[in-house]
Amino acid sequence: MTDEATAAHRFSRPPRSFTDGRDRAIEIGVADDADSEAVVEMYAAYTDADRAQGIPPRERRDVAEWVDTMLDDGINLVAWHGEDAVGHAALFPYDETAELVIFVHPDYHYAGIGSRLIRALLGAGQRAGLDHVWLSVQRDNHVAMNLYRSVGFETTRRERNEHEMELDL
Repeated sequence: MTDEATAAHRFSRPPRSFTDGRDRAIEIGVADDADSEAVVEMYAAYTDADRAQGIPPRERRDVAEWVDTMLDDGINLVAWHGEDAVGHAALFPYDETAELVIFVHPDYHYAGIGSRLIRALLGAGQRAGLDHVWLSVQRDNHVAMNLYRSVGFETTRRERNEHEMELDL
């Protein structure tokens, strides 16, 4: 298979339902406005130690506004455990590139949800015609950086407290 063909299939649509590393049934779906409250609830569980680069916001009203903006402006996926949102990822397109954000509820870290969620989101970005994705990550967030590298992101800029990473789809 050529590199081009490999890239085209790298983020093919994964199963929408899976069992995570802690034996929980997880479903990934496209988010819409009806999911706003559940996503806000997920972010409300974040403590200061869970926040990165000032997000998610601290105040509930700010979280609600932030979530509504993401749902309005981006390609959004939510990971569900029953009725609870346990992960959220979004791409914000600008021409043929997009910024990526991804969050997993603190109680659901280290269970493979982020890996499935990011691959599903990048596949959605490919299907939407995006060619390039970038993100910013705190330089001491090694777990996130390893996740991003695992799907092909490369560091393109290093700042004092953060790295910028990019991926061609």
